[in-house]
Amino acid sequence: MSHILFKQARIVNEGKVFEGDLLVKNGRIERIDSSITPTPDVEVVELNGKYILPGCIDDQVHFREPGLTHKGEIFTESRAAVAGGITSFMEMPNTVPNALTQELLQDKYDIASKRSIANYSFFMGASNDNVEEVLKTNERDVCGVKIFMGSSTGNMLVDNEVVLNNLFSKVPMLIATHCEDEATIRRNIESAREQYGEDVPMWMHPIIRSEEACYLSSSQAVGLAKKYGTRLHILHISTAKELELFDNTKPLEKKHITAEACIHHLWFTEEDYEAKGAYIKWNPAVKKKSDRDAIFQAVLDNKIDVIATDHAPHTIEEKEQSYFKAPSGGPLVQHALLAMLEKVEQGLISIERVVEKMAHAPAILFRIEDRGFIREGYHADLVIVDTETETTVTKNNLLYKCGWSPFDGYTFSNSIHSTYVNGRKVYEKGEIFEVGSGDRLLFNVR
Repeated sequence: MSHILFKQARIVNEGKVFEGDLLVKNGRIERIDSSITPTPDVEVVELNGKYILPGCIDDQVHFREPGLTHKGEIFTESRAAVAGGITSFMEMPNTVPNALTQELLQDKYDIASKRSIANYSFFMGASNDNVEEVLKTNERDVCGVKIFMGSSTGNMLVDNEVVLNNLFSKVPMLIATHCEDEATIRRNIESAREQYGEDVPMWMHPIIRSEEACYLSSSQAVGLAKKYGTRLHILHISTAKELELFDNTKPLEKKHITAEACIHHLWFTEEDYEAKGAYIKWNPAVKKKSDRDAIFQAVLDNKIDVIATDHAPHTIEEKEQSYFKAPSGGPLVQHALLAMLEKVEQGLISIERVVEKMAHAPAILFRIEDRGFIREGYHADLVIVDTETETTVTKNNLLYKCGWSPFDGYTFSNSIHSTYVNGRKVYEKGEIFEVGSGDRLLFNVR
């Protein structure tokens, strides 16, 4: 493995931006200093003031393999991820078949070990009838257990209260939840059908998947976690009301109940349905401007701990169907970091806070071993950002298998120059290298 010396970088790490050099040897960060003299065995990369950040860690993606590979594959979506500066991902269990047994979970790890360009972990799935199987999960090398307390594919809706109590009381590792109350959503669907038949307009989505549906489910999850002392992480918060459930008086490493915001809930609002339709149809729904602004403020105030994507590709043909037929979800990993850096350009957040929420905090929250920071001895997962070059999103430069983006046509102020995973260059200026260079994430157990 080559040794690399990054010269004249603007290093963003642990709340600071400073100029310096960074030496990588054997896949790990060997030295950080104001100036490092190269030796003959080192490849020198002159950055000339470009930013170097710790690689982003995305705690919620749906890469669709196995079973849904017409939408995406671990290779194609990890390719897009590293092109967007995401060097590690945690993938959800609602593939086909659902990852509800240890054997099916291992199948996904086996695929990733050969095909993933980024580092990887996969959530174990919970259902109403697999508690014993869930309890076999190894918290050293599996990121957590995923519970859908709302709609999902296959047999993954957990709505049995006895089962929920069992899971929250017995699972020793982190539980991540999708929180939407199914009964509320069903009532809202019936009401929409009475009014519109099958031609429900897309702007009804946040009314159907309402604030009430989110809050009922999120508050139930928080109640269970408080009752049993569970490590609970609520994914993709979409309403201002839910924010009252979370605390910002403790440092992240001492929190037992945490929350995630996704790029689409920080960017889009209900006003965008008219132009973008199903291309911004997610579950939970993109809602009001007041919700978006409150979620963004909660990121700044540390009521929300991490920023992720919920990357969930579908084909264009699937997305162009009517409301009830068009699936929810969209591709985001290639532009998530650029979207947040755009918020930096707009003066809404600092680049140090973006790095905190997209790299440091996921590493702390999930207790990831030796990643998420630019520290001597840590794995060299690095992203280099060029602030002098814009990125216009077009179908020609998308690396998603689905071939579309909700950001189509948008010009970001920055570009991802290159990305390194475990000290290997995996992406530079549109070109992908090093297929299969990702490692399985490990987690500190305590």
